[in-house]
Amino acid sequence: MKEKEPYLVTGDSQELYEHHRIVIDPGQEPLRIDKFLFNRIVNVSRNKIQTAARAGNILINDNPVKSNYKVRPGDVVSVVLTHPPREVEILPEDLPLEVVYEDKDVIVINKAAGMVVHPAHANYTGTLLNALAGYFQKSGAKEVENGFGYLVHRIDKDTSGLLLVAKNELAQTRLAKQFFDHSVERMYQALVWGDFEEDEGTIDGNIGRHPKDRRQMTVFQDGSYGKPAITHFKVKERLGYVTLVECRLETGRTHQIRAHFRYLRHPLFSDERYGGDIILKGTTFTKYKQFVQNCFKILSRQALHAMTLGFVHPVSGKMLRFTTPLPEDMQTVIEKWRAYASQREV
Repeated sequence: MKEKEPYLVTGDSQELYEHHRIVIDPGQEPLRIDKFLFNRIVNVSRNKIQTAARAGNILINDNPVKSNYKVRPGDVVSVVLTHPPREVEILPEDLPLEVVYEDKDVIVINKAAGMVVHPAHANYTGTLLNALAGYFQKSGAKEVENGFGYLVHRIDKDTSGLLLVAKNELAQTRLAKQFFDHSVERMYQALVWGDFEEDEGTIDGNIGRHPKDRRQMTVFQDGSYGKPAITHFKVKERLGYVTLVECRLETGRTHQIRAHFRYLRHPLFSDERYGGDIILKGTTFTKYKQFVQNCFKILSRQALHAMTLGFVHPVSGKMLRFTTPLPEDMQTVIEKWRAYASQREV
């Protein structure tokens, strides 16, 4: 009997790994787990199964096993597999790339706003993977098996901040398990419309595609549709009509932070897709309207930055944690709101 759980998202975009749960039938003869999974899972290679076993991603009754383990009736199999790369040619490009950390297994990038992570429709060039291919080609990094790296999570085009990329499939597979287990630390900072009564809180609501706009995600509170999503937030600074918040992701659904705060009626400042690019709070004075419009011009994207990323190194086992400051566009707008809020208090 097989139960395939919903794909789990490892970033703010599409799913990059999948979880299979299989309960072994009563009449099952003893069979190596790698051969069993190869026979049961569609479109999976023996190499991918072997890599999952080496990474500790194949569990029998909650315990990791080697590929030669023989399944028995009643065993509960749990396996996390990475998705195969899309059939898109990644051409090396010489693009600006801010490397925060790099070793033979992983690389951490501080992605600029406006850069797409992976080539897709209307964005086949100029992506992060194109930039990585160019970077690795120039540095002669032979340990990068595919020439451009292996994604383990994503962030939106217009979200800035830290992104983790593996250099080999074993590292990718072990990191995928950490995202599946929700053990990766991901902290964002966002500027949102309005003020909050509380200093901190949790947003818990399933997220799925909007029934009328496929480009948008929406919250389905009754749990009948979408995938479970949890965002913890803490107020960092109250700036009158807007608030700077820190968000910790427990899950990582597509547009999770953007959709969750829209659900709370606190859309991210300047977020066109989720209604934050119009004046939602404040006065009717022309001077105020001009002030906000100027802020929109400075920050012409959602005010969201992936500030902190923490994970266990997939080979050394060492805990690594990285933090990057707010980019100039967000910092400038926050300072303008600080100045505006201080004038109101006088």
